[in-house]
Amino acid sequence: MNIIIGSDHGGYRLKSFLVHALTLKGYDVTDLGTDSSDHPVDYPDFAAAVARAVAADPAALGIVLCGTGIGASIAANKVRGIRCALVHDCYTARMAREHNNANVLALGGRTTAEEIALECTMTWLNATYQGGRHQPRIDKITALESEAPRKD
Repeated sequence: MNIIIGSDHGGYRLKSFLVHALTLKGYDVTDLGTDSSDHPVDYPDFAAAVARAVAADPAALGIVLCGTGIGASIAANKVRGIRCALVHDCYTARMAREHNNANVLALGGRTTAEEIALECTMTWLNATYQGGRHQPRIDKITALESEAPRKD
């Protein structure tokens, strides 16, 4: 399984930790940057790159990080076909996959300890979408991507 990962400067340290840990566990990890925490960069750029790569490869999963994970998750969810979930513990990580078939995981580099982030990531990677009663909800989420913008 290919895991595509990217972060801004706020998520860089945690991203580097996860890249190393996942590689040691035998995962194929594609790192789309950033390559430093020294210079501010914009999280939408990295989240969009990961989301677009995942949308183009249905067999891939993505991980996006920024300082809190909030901005990266919002940006990733703007890409058609992406269901990005911001998680803080193993329960929300498992539910993101089992109930919502999340194909991108969001984590906060400044809000999530390395050990917790790795546990959440492994829980998410090892969970399986349950389908069934959850599929009509996923279908409704997908339908939202086709709606015309509101004119307020």
